[in-house]
Amino acid sequence: MKNDLIYVFGITDNPPGPYQNWESDGLETVLYDDFYVIIKFVSEKEFSQTNLKKNLSDINWLESKIVEHIRVINKIMEHTPMIPFKFGTIYNSENDLKKFFTAYSSSLKENLLNIKGKEEWAVKIYCNRRILSEQIDNISKVAEDLEKQIMASSPGKAYLLQRKKTELIKAEVDRICNEYRKSYFDDLKNISELSSLNLVLNEDIVSKAGTMILNASFLVNKDRVLTFKNAADTPGKKDKGSGFLIEITGPLPPYSFVNITKKW
Repeated sequence: MKNDLIYVFGITDNPPGPYQNWESDGLETVLYDDFYVIIKFVSEKEFSQTNLKKNLSDINWLESKIVEHIRVINKIMEHTPMIPFKFGTIYNSENDLKKFFTAYSSSLKENLLNIKGKEEWAVKIYCNRRILSEQIDNISKVAEDLEKQIMASSPGKAYLLQRKKTELIKAEVDRICNEYRKSYFDDLKNISELSSLNLVLNEDIVSKAGTMILNASFLVNKDRVLTFKNAADTPGKKDKGSGFLIEITGPLPPYSFVNITKKW
């Protein structure tokens, strides 16, 4: 079947740099105005609207195509800033693609300017509530004072106070997590150009060592990346054993900070 659909990986305002597998990956560059569009011609069998929906349920097909999508974008980003397009962005013809650039040219230029010289970094924090709860008397003055009351009380009163402490521990763990999350996010936000709070996954989905308490993205100037990474990593080293786990990932394609809107 003829490859006549246009798969778009993204756009740059400079010619893409050296890419060893450019031809074998079937990549082409199309120039529209000041934009270099990285494309690949693909078949309707795989990427027509109907067939794409079917293929998305094929895990092996989906994984191979996503890996290719990410690989191409990462390779190009090694040499030039790029607005990455979402996986499976398809245009039926070059005329349709030209219409897109006519409608969104101003916004595309603005977005390229905003991400130039910057990198996206993702930060996630997890809290192991059990580990944190076990240390609560050393962290919370309220919990420490209540424990002293329990130790000095009669068995009956100590039992009632212990039940009260169980509720207190949950509330204190929530408070500490909230304070930790806010302090950490604010510190990284001050180092970054832009920041974004993302959806926090619930415990049923998360399989890490604890509950996710922060899921954030940051757009960082390249000359401040080392400062950012040190600031992101320091609390994890300092609070080792406290129940907090910090994950830092990057640089990533700047999906979180590209917002293409139509401007006439």
